[in-house]
Amino acid sequence: MSEQINHHRRRFFGMTAIALAAVEFGVAGTAAAQSALPDVRAGTNTSFEALKQVNAGVLDIGYAEAGKADGPVVLLLHGWPYDIYSFVDVAPLLASAGYRVIVPYLRGYGTTRFLDQATARNGQPSAIAADMIALLDALDIEKAVVAGYDWGGRTANIMAALWPERCKAMVSVSGYLIGSQEANLKPLPPKAELAWWYQFYFATERGRLGYQSNTHDFAKLIWQTASPKWNFDNATFDRSAAAFDNPDHVEIVIHNYRWRLGLVEGEAKYDAYEATLAALPMISVPTITMEGDANGAPHPEPSAYAGKFSGRYEHRTIGGGIGHNLPQEAPQAFAQAVIDVDRF
Repeated sequence: MSEQINHHRRRFFGMTAIALAAVEFGVAGTAAAQSALPDVRAGTNTSFEALKQVNAGVLDIGYAEAGKADGPVVLLLHGWPYDIYSFVDVAPLLASAGYRVIVPYLRGYGTTRFLDQATARNGQPSAIAADMIALLDALDIEKAVVAGYDWGGRTANIMAALWPERCKAMVSVSGYLIGSQEANLKPLPPKAELAWWYQFYFATERGRLGYQSNTHDFAKLIWQTASPKWNFDNATFDRSAAAFDNPDHVEIVIHNYRWRLGLVEGEAKYDAYEATLAALPMISVPTITMEGDANGAPHPEPSAYAGKFSGRYEHRTIGGGIGHNLPQEAPQAFAQAVIDVDRF
């Protein structure tokens, strides 16, 4: 893992050096004033700088960092079954615009580890959001723009709903993703239920064993079905698949999906959060929601959630065959949304 993360430094630092030079000579200005991003295609970059580690809450969190240490902060949050490489092209773009970019591995991924073997391997969404607040605390960050997709989009939503004072603004792929166990008890139309096949598979012991035995193949299938027009190569997938070798990965994933269906308990310390989230609270922070025009994963229509945002709000649908992993498939559009929402 460490060799994968370190070997691209020339490309990353080349882009960063150009950006810093622009700032020094008054071209780039502040992050909020920067508008023109470098023309970067998906797959331009292949790794980050060396990962950092920090103790935060119940975790030792692994994260990539890019940009100026004193720049405004952006927290980029990945989904399942993906990892920080979803933002491998987004991070240097935002760094070039003057931001400090933090890209953490969620619990159960990459180099993130539990500090205590006795800690419950809990995948419930509010626990993941609490991890990210603990990360901001550990890094002495008061407020950040939060942006993500899939699990990361849901985590950003929960952070914005429960801790709006810590979220300057938000970018969320697939919109409003807060849910509850009670809401998930209600059956969907058959076609919609079919799209969630893996959730029902994970509810069984066969599903747990199947995911444990075939983690990489399972993840690749989800990549292919969730982004049917994204022609990623094996090297791109393998860089992310290494994150699934985390010793807690399978347990966290299975718990997450079983918790959603009410099949397993969460932890009592998150009960108050879950009670608030069960009411499907409004999100007040400035928000841009995004959707790819070829997202093959289950997702709501933008019209279904536009009313859940009470602050300044905008939705963007990104064309060109963009699927579920929008930041990796359309990094320039995602980075631009982060910059734009920061101006709201």
